[in-house]
Amino acid sequence: MDEPRIKVFGSATEMIIAANAAGLRDLADRLIGLADPELRDGYHEHLEADINLQSGSISLILERDDKV
Repeated sequence: MDEPRIKVFGSATEMIIAANAAGLRDLADRLIGLADPELRDGYHEHLEADINLQSGSISLILERDDKV
């Protein structure tokens, strides 16, 4: 399987998350994890360029917010 590759970029009016198939599965797994009933409101994950995201990406925070 390919290594997950995810890039996040955008402007003031739109965000784009581009990923290969493995990257999309990785994002899906993270989102499913955030939906776990044992996690509390406010739990979040940071994805950063050169760590979880491709170089040149802007940071992305996935957050559980039960008030939304």
